[in-house]
Amino acid sequence: MKDFIPFVGDDGIPSLESEVRYPARIAVYDDPSVAPQVLVIEPTDIRSYLSEITNNVTRLSHERGGRLPFTIIREIVENYIHASFIEPSISIFDDGNTIRFCDQGPGIPEKQRALEIGTTSASEDMKHYIRGVGSGLPIALQYMRDKGGTLTIEDNISTGTIVTISVAQPAAQPAAQPTVIASAPVAAPSPTPTQPSPSISLSARGEQILDYLSSHESVGGIDLVREYGGSQPTWSRELKALDESGLTRKVGQRRLLTDAGHALLSTR
Repeated sequence: MKDFIPFVGDDGIPSLESEVRYPARIAVYDDPSVAPQVLVIEPTDIRSYLSEITNNVTRLSHERGGRLPFTIIREIVENYIHASFIEPSISIFDDGNTIRFCDQGPGIPEKQRALEIGTTSASEDMKHYIRGVGSGLPIALQYMRDKGGTLTIEDNISTGTIVTISVAQPAAQPAAQPTVIASAPVAAPSPTPTQPSPSISLSARGEQILDYLSSHESVGGIDLVREYGGSQPTWSRELKALDESGLTRKVGQRRLLTDAGHALLSTR
């Protein structure tokens, strides 16, 4: 009996190295409105190529908080062998929780059947590198369903296939509010969470942020650039200043008004 062990090399097997002619590109989107970082995986032997793509996609996804496991990512990456490794491209976004795998190979005519256990188009030579028993995509699909996620297969723009796997991002936890303990004697009452401190002095941009929040539930740097112009780093400094003043709090990458911020707006 001949065993298949993924990503482990052995001598004397038929070579498909001539098929690895195209570099793989991994695009990482930290913000959908900003150009991605791109990592290029150069062509090499098939085992090393599949392994390097899988390892880097997993690392880059997990560095951003993604929860998709190595084994599921590998199941999708191995399918590039069916596309003859033609123009593989991987996009990582949603804080690492959505990964899109594209190619410009021959495509998958019967997409639904590709998700059925035991359905495969793997040749004998391919089976030296992948299991080739029609289990990869069905395993990935079942995992995504069990975790409340999704797996979709679509046609690429001109030719080839797009496989997207996605799980919901974990809910952001509200920032803990500081506890203030006063000791007697108290010369003057400290502002309560619902009373804005009279010492707060807002810049013109700070006023614009509060004005935006008067009609929106939350705000981010991109919103402010779009609404008022300027640069995102400048707005980031202003948002941090409002956090420090106690008027806003950070939840994920967004800011919400605190009780003090709502109270200040109600006096205007």
